[in-house]
Amino acid sequence: MYPYKFNFEEVFLIYLNNLITQDLLGGVQGVIFDCDGVLIDSLDANTWYYNTFREHFGLPPMDDELRDYTHAHTIGESIKRLVPPEKLEEAWAYRDQFDYCRVLPYVLLESGLREVLGWLRSAGLRMAINTSRTDTLDLILDHFDLAEFFYPTITSYKVSHPKPHPEGMHAILEAWRMRPDDVVYIGDTSVDERSAEAAGVRFWSFKNVYLKAELMIPDFWTLLAYFRRTYGFSG
Repeated sequence: MYPYKFNFEEVFLIYLNNLITQDLLGGVQGVIFDCDGVLIDSLDANTWYYNTFREHFGLPPMDDELRDYTHAHTIGESIKRLVPPEKLEEAWAYRDQFDYCRVLPYVLLESGLREVLGWLRSAGLRMAINTSRTDTLDLILDHFDLAEFFYPTITSYKVSHPKPHPEGMHAILEAWRMRPDDVVYIGDTSVDERSAEAAGVRFWSFKNVYLKAELMIPDFWTLLAYFRRTYGFSG
């Protein structure tokens, strides 16, 4: 269905800075965002949330490896790593009764994001989300008043195969009636990198120089300054 395949072997990393003048949006009609680590800084929130599971089952707090894993994967994948197999059923019951609103004070909106979203909308670009989150994305978007910017919003509950499988990316392309080379995906983990590669779409890394990406964005303010400088309007 999608004959175009972005050639990741030809990717070279551009570190976005105040000197970059290339037309990085050339041919781009839509921007797809990951959620955690891109739209929001949720590492502390995820750490607190998942450590409640560990504490509930008498286990020690997560180490760095487990923290990084849970930050990039679905809750189903994470819970399987968080508790012993014989406790999985109890862990799901605990999760189902947990009030996620308790986590929101630990979640931070990425600085400059709202301004970048406003610029992209003014430029006529479509925006969507492809995330490993399950049923908490709407809560996050409502909490930060961001829902108006994104359609569609794809979570792991809305697909049969979550990231890094390309199903979510394909669903967005179908909704937009676009080809893979019409969009760019912004993510911060190797799961996002692999998802973009599997779907054949361009990939921009957010705050992570260790990913195979076309562009590394250090922060949204730098991205906004690039847009305004290169394309000539403030948004």
